Amino acid sequence: MNLRAVMAICILTLREVARRRLLWILLGLSVVSALLVGWVVTQLVDYARSGGMSEVRIGLGVSQVLVFVAFMFSFVLAMSAAFLAAPAIAGDIESGTLLAMMARPISRADLVLGRWLGLCLVTATYAIASGVLAIGVVAQVSGYSPPDPGVAIGGLMGEAIATLTLALALGTRLPAIAAGSISVVCFGLSWFGGVLASAAGLLRAEALVPSMDGLRLLMPTDLLWRGVVHALEPPLVLLAARGIDPRSFASDPFFAIAPVSLGALTWTVVWIVGVLLVGMVAFGRREL
Repeated sequence: MNLRAVMAICILTLREVARRRLLWILLGLSVVSALLVGWVVTQLVDYARSGGMSEVRIGLGVSQVLVFVAFMFSFVLAMSAAFLAAPAIAGDIESGTLLAMMARPISRADLVLGRWLGLCLVTATYAIASGVLAIGVVAQVSGYSPPDPGVAIGGLMGEAIATLTLALALGTRLPAIAAGSISVVCFGLSWFGGVLASAAGLLRAEALVPSMDGLRLLMPTDLLWRGVVHALEPPLVLLAARGIDPRSFASDPFFAIAPVSLGALTWTVVWIVGVLLVGMVAFGRREL
């Protein structure tokens, strides 16, 4: 592996994204979305306060709005990452640009790793900027701040990087549209598998839980999503929930009584590295 070649491809990827102005468009849309969310939350809080509702209950309501906003943003972020990464290599192959690039002393593994690193930087920048903006606006207009905003933003970023990695790996063998579509579908199936596993536990259909959990392990984005939800929940809600049978809210995809486990984080890192390595091997064996 040539570190200088990897960094050169990374910088080239960043320049391509900047030239297409995609990141600026996404950030602009995030500003508009944050302002819209801020306006809605302002109206809700004003109505609640005018009706004499306590600040504790207002904070609980705002926290649920913030969780729902994070849920919507997770899908936007995952789809943006998938369709940004899918053509990163597949597009070079289809356009013939890759032949000119490979004429230089750059290995195929260096190309995949450099593309992946550049796209991860773009995705991380987008996730952090948008997450900080949305949480900051909500905190400013309502007075409610989630207990662990950094954890929540990190979880959303991890979901996007996992989706990005799968799209990039698939793009080494499939057309860009197919790679992006499959990645987004897998992201949705992982979340759906988490909901079904929780519902199966709630209905005491324990025999179905392992197969549903398998969907979550095939792509670990739902594991990270539960950590995002936990980081946005008020401590009062989590404290009250500890005295209730967990099966009472196990099927709720917008509530998590515990943070993401170390095992889940470890599996996520192993999964991302494994998928990236598979993509490198697949691309190395492809005839151009």
